Amino acid sequence: MTSHTPAHAPSGAPFPATATPLPADHPLTDGRTTASPLVRALRGDRPERLPVWFMRQAGRSLPEYREVRRGHAMLDSCLNPPLATEITLQPVRRHGVDAAIFFSDIVVPLRLAGVAVDIVPGVGPVMDQPYRTPSDVDRLVSTALDDEALAPIREAVALTVAQLGGTPLIGFGGAPFTLAAYLVEGRPSRDHLAARTLMHADPQTWDRLVTWTASLTGDFLRTQVLAGASAVQLFDSWAGSLSLADYTARVAPSSARALAAVADLGVPGIHFGTGTAHLLPAMRDVLTSAGIADRTVGVDYRTPLDEALGMIGAGVNLQGNLDPALLAAPWEVLEAHVRDVVARGAEAPGHVVNLGHGVPPETDPTVLTRVVELVHSL
Repeated sequence: MTSHTPAHAPSGAPFPATATPLPADHPLTDGRTTASPLVRALRGDRPERLPVWFMRQAGRSLPEYREVRRGHAMLDSCLNPPLATEITLQPVRRHGVDAAIFFSDIVVPLRLAGVAVDIVPGVGPVMDQPYRTPSDVDRLVSTALDDEALAPIREAVALTVAQLGGTPLIGFGGAPFTLAAYLVEGRPSRDHLAARTLMHADPQTWDRLVTWTASLTGDFLRTQVLAGASAVQLFDSWAGSLSLADYTARVAPSSARALAAVADLGVPGIHFGTGTAHLLPAMRDVLTSAGIADRTVGVDYRTPLDEALGMIGAGVNLQGNLDPALLAAPWEVLEAHVRDVVARGAEAPGHVVNLGHGVPPETDPTVLTRVVELVHSL
């Protein structure tokens, strides 16, 4: 697939984005999701009810998920369109959330580009080898995603959107740094030392690597939007391991490049990372540099939303940020926490209620349903 993003944009300057019309049958074109609470909030509005969804809402907390996943490896499930559709729809049916999040994994584009990667239960993504040398990166950047490789993604998104009606689908992708960190480390890491070392020891190789991962994620996001997603979220799972200086110089440009792949399509964009309180203004700037018109910053559970808004400034929406640990607390404790989060997000132009991280696998699903009902009542 040919990249839809320019090769370079000056730091802090928007990528040029000439508007490209969405397909006529897209939910944002035919009006199915335009007035949905989620899309309105992501566009800086305050709908009649606060929208709420949960990261990892389609996952092991649901017995129906565990049932349909039995006998299917994770990445195989992601690339099985009927199965991915069913899993995406499960939490919408059960909880009444205001959005579906496409069931996939951030390393799916790596698999589609030919990288030997698997998700090992209890470990996470594991590569066939670490990719750390210039020759390693040469082999990677010689490959690209093409339309044929992305066919299962298009099919799964189209199948899902056809069944969602007025509930929007959020497309998602892994941020270039997080994908590059997995490639350099070869597996999950506590401190991402090898990745951080490469960006300083061989900045040219590092920049080539994150430019390539940005291209993969950009194509992955664009495919989901053109197939029917009404918004996108960029997940930067490991950005919190970086200093502000390293993030700004070595990571932010590639994240902007990935998001710029959908800027011309006019869909709202969400940028989320964990442990990123010190990076929130820079993450906002990534959305701006990418040319995303409707910008939302996801905030993890460590930073109160009113403090986050003070750091990010006016004109940007917030998503978050219930503490996943409190899902196991007595209901009166959790209810007070939900009310506090909603109150702290009240000054943002738009607020999408979510967790400040993913749903823990052991969560009682009835608690999530009660949280949705509570948020909708406020």
